[in-house]
Amino acid sequence: MKLIHTIPNEWQNVALLFIALGDAHRQRILLSFEKGERMSILQIATASTLSRTAVTHHLKILHQSGALQSEKIGKEVYFWVNKSLITSAINDVLHYIETEI
Repeated sequence: MKLIHTIPNEWQNVALLFIALGDAHRQRILLSFEKGERMSILQIATASTLSRTAVTHHLKILHQSGALQSEKIGKEVYFWVNKSLITSAINDVLHYIETEI
């Protein structure tokens, strides 16, 4: 058994992402996006069973984790899935598992 005093480099940036992906509401929000789609908070809330306040809370967590990117256009904020970050994070963890475990 080896002692782990620090998180492996491959896992440094994935903790927040995995926490964000661990919630069923946030998973449903991510799954509501079509490939390449951008949606406003109102569009996401309309597609959800959650209140707009709850959707906003979950969007904040997804955005902070890097799972979603956003752009403000006028008064609206549009979100889209950051596919490259999610893919990279999962691949980094898989690479570590394949080579170190």
